[in-house]
Amino acid sequence: MELSKKRVLVFGAGRSGLGAASLLVHAKAAPVLYDGNPKLSEEDIREKLPERAKGIDIVTGPLTDELIRSVDLCVISPGVPTDSESVVRIREAGVKIWGELELAWQCSEGQALAVTGTNGKTTTVTLLGELMKRFHGENDTFVVGNIGYPYTLAAEETGPDSVCVAEVSSFQLETIETFHPHISVITNITPDHLDRHHTMEEYIRVKEKIAQNQDRDDVLILNAEDEALAAFGRNLPEDGPAVWWFSSERSLETGMYLEGDVLKYSDGSGVVDVVRTQDLQILGKHNYENVCAASLAALAAGMPLEQIKEVLRAFPGVEHRIEYVGEVNGVAYYNDSKGTNPDAAIKAVEAMRRPTVLIGGGYDKDASYDAWINSFDGKIKALVLTGQTRHKIADSARRLGYEPVYICDTFEECFQECVKLASPGDAVLLSPACASWGMFRDYEERGRVFKDLVRAL
Repeated sequence: MELSKKRVLVFGAGRSGLGAASLLVHAKAAPVLYDGNPKLSEEDIREKLPERAKGIDIVTGPLTDELIRSVDLCVISPGVPTDSESVVRIREAGVKIWGELELAWQCSEGQALAVTGTNGKTTTVTLLGELMKRFHGENDTFVVGNIGYPYTLAAEETGPDSVCVAEVSSFQLETIETFHPHISVITNITPDHLDRHHTMEEYIRVKEKIAQNQDRDDVLILNAEDEALAAFGRNLPEDGPAVWWFSSERSLETGMYLEGDVLKYSDGSGVVDVVRTQDLQILGKHNYENVCAASLAALAAGMPLEQIKEVLRAFPGVEHRIEYVGEVNGVAYYNDSKGTNPDAAIKAVEAMRRPTVLIGGGYDKDASYDAWINSFDGKIKALVLTGQTRHKIADSARRLGYEPVYICDTFEECFQECVKLASPGDAVLLSPACASWGMFRDYEERGRVFKDLVRAL
């Protein structure tokens, strides 16, 4: 779509909305930045805009039919549900709706390597970004998307030789039209965001949209142990992408897999050792899956295996994902604030090597916590809960026969309770199995608060 001189409604004045508005100015469009939050004023929003976009139209308050009729396109932020009343009104008025991801793709050059999945996205994208920086060079590699740097901010800096390594969420994939990654990865699909997508079937469908524009010249990398992804990979059309598999459970005829304590790669004609798990700086079987996924993407991009091995050994991991914070009085503290759903939190529990006092609870995303509690398997010596879900999780734990459970009103109280409960040789793990909303701005703020509390000891 030619954007020049088009009047574009940017729905949502958060970070991605501000980036979208700025990119639209660069594309010579006429953006109108809208936010219905009654606490925001036009002055507050304008102050956050980059200099070149400070003169754009800004609208707050109710969304009027007059405004909807005046625009040619609407770009919605990922946090705006596509079935919300306002978005339905825009769609029914015949206005095309894009998300930030589609806008960035339409305004960028070069190739995209995209990663989605319920868990493991950030680690996989961060590692893949390091691999591409080594292979393509720092100046031509952009690590973007849900990882914290909006794709829209990087788009105008890209050129024909650029590679964008993008972490993309289900919220972003809902609104793609032409987005076409050369290499795409789906790490896994487990229940999450059902408050937004309503059914597991819809959540799976949206995740799989990452491959909808890929063709036989492209590569799709999938987890062979994920039932939904195994079925998806088997049923792609003949003109669809080549499927490369990874597994942490069994050897593969072609693909990358964990065998004992070695990650191996098979191209169908031979098997080579890639790296021993003890030579990696990151813990847990789930992280070995992330290493497999990122390594396969790098191989698909043409990176030599010897270069890949060097980057894997040097990779320190990701902040807020089973991050070792320090040891105080013989107790090790781990920050897994990015464990925002039960499946992610299970991976953190499985990675623990000490008796562990676990901090859980937060915003309720309609999840079940039974599988998480059942994964404790003698490792979790106490469960300390806070946040909106604290009583719901406590009820699940007691129903399943797990004790002891402690309930606290604030995060700080929760932390102090853990300090009392932990003995030398134990670990304290923040892995809440819930989003941070309602208590913190995001999981990063929650993780930073936890680390500050550890350092204060």
